[in-house]
Amino acid sequence: MLYFHKFIVTLTGSLFIAAGTHCFLVPNKILDGGVLGIALIVNYLSGAKIGLVMILCSVPLFTLAWYYERSFFYSSLHGLLISSLIMDLATPLQHRIVNYLDITPVGSSILGGFVVGTGIGLMLKYETSTGGTDLLAQFIAKGLMINVGVIIFLLDGVVISLGGILVSAETFFLSMLTIAAGGLATSLCTMKNSDRK
Repeated sequence: MLYFHKFIVTLTGSLFIAAGTHCFLVPNKILDGGVLGIALIVNYLSGAKIGLVMILCSVPLFTLAWYYERSFFYSSLHGLLISSLIMDLATPLQHRIVNYLDITPVGSSILGGFVVGTGIGLMLKYETSTGGTDLLAQFIAKGLMINVGVIIFLLDGVVISLGGILVSAETFFLSMLTIAAGGLATSLCTMKNSDRK
């Protein structure tokens, strides 16, 4: 029953991530942070499939998890595979949904970040993730006792900064809004009951 519950959470979180990416970020060429951000940069430059790039970029971190924290490896592997598959299957959303949405680029960056962050947060709350920098954030958060959403925000900022040379100043600004909204949503989802009091 626990495995089925995790599968449903992983599926739901992956749908949020794919919807936020394809409905709000990709149509406006906005970046996100982490492995997804790297995959978006590669997609914008070469047209490569986002989900496939996510898998390839996650290999070093999964290798690290295999040797140092097998529980993270096992809890994140299916998250990575499911979210990457759904990401690539949801690609048609870019062209179908965007025609029905009349949102400014600023609104798209905030909504996209919040939807993606909610998907990531849901998965992290139930001890699964998409791997990538989420996996790295779990390592760091466990060692430093800092909320994982804060760590993800910082790692995302690094990716956005590195990708800034490939995008315009406007895209850089929109991408910073995206990771801020995503970090907020992830933090809210992963906040423990004791933190809320």
